[in-house]
Amino acid sequence: MVIDDVIAKISGQQKGKEGTAVYGCGEQLKDICRKDPHAAELVLQDLENKDMSIEACEKKIKAFADKRHKEAKGNSVYVSPAEAEKIICDFYGIHAAENKKTVSLADLI
Repeated sequence: MVIDDVIAKISGQQKGKEGTAVYGCGEQLKDICRKDPHAAELVLQDLENKDMSIEACEKKIKAFADKRHKEAKGNSVYVSPAEAEKIICDFYGIHAAENKKTVSLADLI
């Protein structure tokens, strides 16, 4: 099953990175894939490419945080789960609006 394969692939990339932002990125990516079978298929293919690893994806989130930190000129910044999810989805080419299927009442009858 694709979802099991992608979860295993992500878990493999997380190994040894427990407690890091890369690990957290992988956890969020797992959640996205569990909710969206199409995303799981895309991500499984992408994870074969080193440039598309969860570590590479987390670097995009860090770049976003660094930019915000520079603009805020404070001691720290926060990247919300929704912002991180958007970055992850953009990185892997997952577009939720395209993947959602509308169902009419006629379809259910």
